[in-house]
Amino acid sequence: MREAGEGRYGTQARIVLRPLANPLPLGFVGLAGATLLLSGLQLGWLEAEEGQAVALALIAFVFPLQLLTSIFGYLACDVVVGTGMGILCGTWLTTGLIVLTSPPGAASDALGLFLLLAATAMLIPAAAASAAKLVPAAVLGGAALRFAVTGVYELSGSGSWEDLAGVVGVALCALALYAALAMALEDAGGPTVLPLGRRGDGRIPPAARLDAELGGVEREPGVRSQL
Repeated sequence: MREAGEGRYGTQARIVLRPLANPLPLGFVGLAGATLLLSGLQLGWLEAEEGQAVALALIAFVFPLQLLTSIFGYLACDVVVGTGMGILCGTWLTTGLIVLTSPPGAASDALGLFLLLAATAMLIPAAAASAAKLVPAAVLGGAALRFAVTGVYELSGSGSWEDLAGVVGVALCALALYAALAMALEDAGGPTVLPLGRRGDGRIPPAARLDAELGGVEREPGVRSQL
């Protein structure tokens, strides 16, 4: 609990803080599962008829995990997590619904155009994250690249672009799993085992002094008068 001081009427405002675990490992695991399944279709590891099963996995597994991550990201006043995971969960839900209702193996111009928009939108949280943690920024940037390449394939129907999208998806899966493991180990309270490329304000470790963590809480969204 932090007291903000006396106001013009001699009252005190108290800010109640609820500790939250880092939700990003959950969201990154969801991202890894989504991009791996889609790569399986694009690289021919899965038959085209498996597209409906992949779509159901995106809707039933990936979407709720990333939606939950986005919600808790905003509750923790982390705009990068909230925005990035919000874009991801909406993109995977849209992709799953379109694949579910399309003929097996069919490309979609509408999905392609939407994925290009999603790729551009993902650059926003990726750019914001790069100021503090390079590995999570790389995951978000990799998701932008994955959406962009897949969007070009959906618009062109080119087999070469489909293969490239699959390869990018597999690489993104590995990077997302690394980031999830590194952040989970760090948030568990142990020493930093896997580096996250922290810099700037991101150099403050999770176990830092409370004063350092709460230094600007009075200016956080939900506390200040305007967003």
